Amino acid sequence: MKRLIVVLVLAVVLTPVHDGAAFPYVVQPKESVAQIAERMYGKVELERVIVAANGLDIRRGAGIVAGMRLELPAVSYRTVLPGDTWKSIAAEVLGDAERGVQLAQLNDAKPWMDPGVGREIMVPYNLRYVAAGGDTAEVVAYRFMGKRDAAWLVATYNGLERNTLKQGEILLVPLSNLELTEEGKRAARLAGALVRSEGGGNARAAQQLAETELPNLLRDVRRGRYVEAVARGAALLARGGLSQSQLASVHRQLTEAYVALDESGLAATACAEWQRNDPGGVLDPVVHSPKILAVCIGERGQVAGALGSDAGRDADAEASDEVSDDTSGETPADASRDPSRDPSRDPSREVSRDAAVARDAAQPEMPEGGTP
Repeated sequence: MKRLIVVLVLAVVLTPVHDGAAFPYVVQPKESVAQIAERMYGKVELERVIVAANGLDIRRGAGIVAGMRLELPAVSYRTVLPGDTWKSIAAEVLGDAERGVQLAQLNDAKPWMDPGVGREIMVPYNLRYVAAGGDTAEVVAYRFMGKRDAAWLVATYNGLERNTLKQGEILLVPLSNLELTEEGKRAARLAGALVRSEGGGNARAAQQLAETELPNLLRDVRRGRYVEAVARGAALLARGGLSQSQLASVHRQLTEAYVALDESGLAATACAEWQRNDPGGVLDPVVHSPKILAVCIGERGQVAGALGSDAGRDADAEASDEVSDDTSGETPADASRDPSRDPSRDPSREVSRDAAVARDAAQPEMPEGGTP
């Protein structure tokens, strides 16, 4: 069961991230391509990358005007999942399994070694370039990568066995030297919001689906189907697009399911997300079990310190529950019919009563006048 839980969590936590390795940028008044390159990458020479990526050189000039939309190349990242190899990742993100060798080398790794589950790898930007007359792999490498000795990378990446290129030949140049400045990162984040708004509707569809699935998740937890609850909650999170309140609801149920499955580490993580998405929520000892309080706040002593007298009342309630379990279903009337539970039949009391009678009998009677 524990292995199944770990697999489900890995499926959510280690979801591959390889969104489009470029972002849109709207040209501002009086901007040039060189200025954009310097601001986005901190390198004026990457102007030629922007020009090639947008086909501006094909139009016999790199002129741009305000309001024009450009594509700014950038690298992306991918998290390695169980079973991944350099070849399988290259087939997925670079379009050819044979490019796994170059992908490994660009990440300072050995292509024959396992990439390592959980490792975040860099995915280069594939710049499309149409060879001009007289171009060579060495010329292309120097033009876009800044070093002639990268000619071997251009050649092997495109399966070439020659240095000279044919005019009109289409190449892909794997660029990894596209680190963004802080301003570039802000522009990429803003562009991400723009792209999401243009896609439109995906988050809304995910939220509508969550509204139908959340009652089922709650039902799984209430009926003790904890493994099913983990699977359902993980699937909801993997789809993305949930509202903050929906995220809080999912993580709250996952917290309870993980606690029931004795997965305290996963429960603590789920509880942290629950509290992050529901900052106004309160961990109430009356409502939440001691185990949930323990994973959400800390060990038993820390709970008491955090919740004060409430934690004490919770401990009392827990002890009371244990007592009530021993007399489950018993009423006060039941206790009165049980001779062993009748105070008037307590043997110690009967002994004390007999001793008192004997002591009174040994005392001489007092006459009415008061003199013996």
